[in-house]
Amino acid sequence: MSASPATHASPFINALLGEDKSTLLLKLVEGLDTSALNWLSGYTAGLAVRAPQATVVPVTPAPVASPAVPFTIIYGTQTGNSRLLAERLKHQVESAGLATRLFRASDYPVRELAKEKLLCVVISTQGDGDPPDDARGFCEFILGKRAPRVEGLRYAVLGLGDSSYPRFCEVGRLLDVRFAELGASRLLERADCDVDFEPVAKGWLDQAFTLAREALTPQATVTATVVPLREPHAAPAFTKEAPYTAEVLLNQRITARGALKDVRHLELSLAGSGLEYAPGDALGVWPHNPPELVASFLSELRLDGEAAVTREGRTLPLARWLSDELEITKLNRPFLERHARLSGSAALREVLEPSRAESFRALLAGHQVIDVLRAHKATWDATELVQALRRLTPRLYSIASSSKRVGEEAHLTVAVVDYTAFDLRHFGAASYHLATRTAGTDTVRVFIEPNERFRLPEDGDKDVLMIGPGTGVAPFRAFVQERAETGAKGRNWLFFGEQHFRTQFLYQTEWQEALKKQTLHRLSLAFSRDRAQKVYVQHRLRESGRDVYEWLEGGAHLYVCGDAQRMAPDVHEALVDVVSTHGGKSREDAHAWLESLREQRRYLRDVY
Repeated sequence: MSASPATHASPFINALLGEDKSTLLLKLVEGLDTSALNWLSGYTAGLAVRAPQATVVPVTPAPVASPAVPFTIIYGTQTGNSRLLAERLKHQVESAGLATRLFRASDYPVRELAKEKLLCVVISTQGDGDPPDDARGFCEFILGKRAPRVEGLRYAVLGLGDSSYPRFCEVGRLLDVRFAELGASRLLERADCDVDFEPVAKGWLDQAFTLAREALTPQATVTATVVPLREPHAAPAFTKEAPYTAEVLLNQRITARGALKDVRHLELSLAGSGLEYAPGDALGVWPHNPPELVASFLSELRLDGEAAVTREGRTLPLARWLSDELEITKLNRPFLERHARLSGSAALREVLEPSRAESFRALLAGHQVIDVLRAHKATWDATELVQALRRLTPRLYSIASSSKRVGEEAHLTVAVVDYTAFDLRHFGAASYHLATRTAGTDTVRVFIEPNERFRLPEDGDKDVLMIGPGTGVAPFRAFVQERAETGAKGRNWLFFGEQHFRTQFLYQTEWQEALKKQTLHRLSLAFSRDRAQKVYVQHRLRESGRDVYEWLEGGAHLYVCGDAQRMAPDVHEALVDVVSTHGGKSREDAHAWLESLREQRRYLRDVY
């Protein structure tokens, strides 16, 4: 049945649009049914959200009624994917004219949980079952004894993770179960998204939106909202889905030729792109798989690279799928399970048993897809292979520059993965792709990935402690540049570590120059292989414990970047020792004290 708009514009519409545009509007919408009108409403609301505000005469009518019960969306993220999906759902709900609230997990007032009626949580799992840093407090509250009963709540949980880890999407699973234990009812079943999250996430978000709209619409009372007129404006030009093609300006090895590690400093041009970033942000890089690896795949499986294969409505030659579209370096559980069935390998099936978690982790850490194909023979056809492999995903690199110093450029610090094992050369998809780009000739597809949880203090007088061994030092190069360019008065102290002083002291001359200029005030170094007894950054923290504690007690901000599996936990334990020893606290109180720094956003980590 068609909706019947009034044949004459109301004085309100005439005042807002003018008589001519009001008449045109009525002609355009005449005869449209309800669903079409709803779509048009959402479409124009979306334009209003994306566009910059134009100068208009404000019109402020009296509200018809109070807003409806809101749909609350909470996200916890380490790399930004959960935030991206949560924002997407929020825009869908808002476009339907429904009330919604969006919170980062660390910002959500947990005491309001008992009042919630409709809730969605989008949350990732880090490593082997840990919540992202910005959701630790939220998860502890929900999973702990202080969480209230929530019988009136309807909820939905979307988990993100990496199936390479045994506790895949563990945090989402725990929250889903816990909300049910607290008396809430599910709006829809939980979904668990792998690294290639889009196929699952899109369908789930659409379901969540539909069910939320059904839940909210019957009790919603219309509120008159006047949206100021806006000029048509395109969405941001370059995103993860539509990356910018950046010219490579410099590709320089910054470890000595004798070093075991090949670490590169790359400078990419963002000129004319409009892309902006802040210190702490990451650059997303869309790689291509190495041609040598693609050739090994085709040879091992005896497949024709020119064979046309269709997936998700796209038809490409098999070699193109393997080169540009699919993940062919990193192993993951779904692919291994499928290969175990095809190969009939008892050894592979055994490693996939839940009780063999350590063996499974060792397999993932020490092998690539090609190793499994060679060790456990199976017959794959081209279509089956393309369907089984995960889609290639971008890699994130901490930006190693301040735009205040380098202008429209972004600098990266890249450890190149290129080694021989099992008589076969192995590569890292993105690092090898970057390392083989030629300055002045080649380009890289990139986008900016904001990291709001890794920001310098707004107060430039605050001191900053930075712990970044290896390529974890990258964002701190940006930090020191930014602090120098803005004239920040606070002190800067960097802890850096690597294997050898002579061959792997990354950015050595820059740090020495910064020390001379007093834009870097202290530099603590740990080179683990230069002496019989290995020394790491956590040892230097303990050695300087008194000063470290004094800085923190005095309001300094603490940052850690680098390896999440060993370095970050070891550094945290060293910090507990420092606070306990020099702050006169028990270990339990030291843990709590450091947790309070997290809550104040004075202890921030970017670990991977």
